[in-house]
Amino acid sequence: MSSLAVPQAEPVAGSAPGTARERPPLRRRIALIPTVTLLLGALYCLLPVAWVVIAATKSGRELFSTFTFLPGTGFAGNLRDLNAYRDGVYWQWMGNSALYAGLGALLSACVSAVSGYALAIYRFRGRETLFNVLLAGVLMPPVILAVPQYLLLAKADLTDSYLSVLLPQILSPYGVYLARIYAAAAVPADVVEAGRMDGASEWRIFTRIALPMMIPGMVTVFLFQFVAIWNNFLLPYIMLSDDEKFPITLGLFTLLEQGANTPALYTLVITGALLAVLPLVVLFLVIQRFWSLDLLSGAVKS
Repeated sequence: MSSLAVPQAEPVAGSAPGTARERPPLRRRIALIPTVTLLLGALYCLLPVAWVVIAATKSGRELFSTFTFLPGTGFAGNLRDLNAYRDGVYWQWMGNSALYAGLGALLSACVSAVSGYALAIYRFRGRETLFNVLLAGVLMPPVILAVPQYLLLAKADLTDSYLSVLLPQILSPYGVYLARIYAAAAVPADVVEAGRMDGASEWRIFTRIALPMMIPGMVTVFLFQFVAIWNNFLLPYIMLSDDEKFPITLGLFTLLEQGANTPALYTLVITGALLAVLPLVVLFLVIQRFWSLDLLSGAVKS
């Protein structure tokens, strides 16, 4: 009884033995490249945050004499000094920033919602031209518009006022662009036509039917505008001269300038910078539930 011999595959010419076994580890190494890149990017972004958090715990003496990432014991003292500085002017700066960012972002979201809805739903002559001009405004750096805005508001005698910081922030080309894209995707034309057939006015259709569908997109516009206005430095720097109207960014800048002659103020600047980040973190944590609700509502719809 003879046994059948199983022929063994010959290695392919030009390939070294064991190459097939070496390919999976090589692929794994290549697959790790994006992960390593993301980790390095996260480290690059988080290191300054970690430094601010740790430096805020140090007293003036510890700030310049201890290891960079070694926590200190002066956080409570820094808070007391910051609260006592010029009778608590820091909290007035924080309140000004909340006013500028909160009211400005709310008004900007409303204007963006109306404008984006109109560009998405209505058909009129010059609509695409207007939208292209809007895209050009998105690409325009804000620094280019700061000086013309100052000259216009100076003609209206509105400089060095709260309105001089609020008014330029109301119209956001990027916010209108996002609202237009979101309205086109979230508001079906059939729903709008059904409202018209039922006799509803255009304003009622927008406020009662379209706007609730656009809420998640408008929350995004509000968040973007809030962060942009909260972090804005150039516009208040040009518009304002009364330091009691300064936002937190400009107030900390003046503190930093004084710190060149008074090094003890550096701890106040660092502690103030740490506290200035907290409202943005809280706002994001509160607002993100709107995105979660929108995803869940989309998942249960048939």
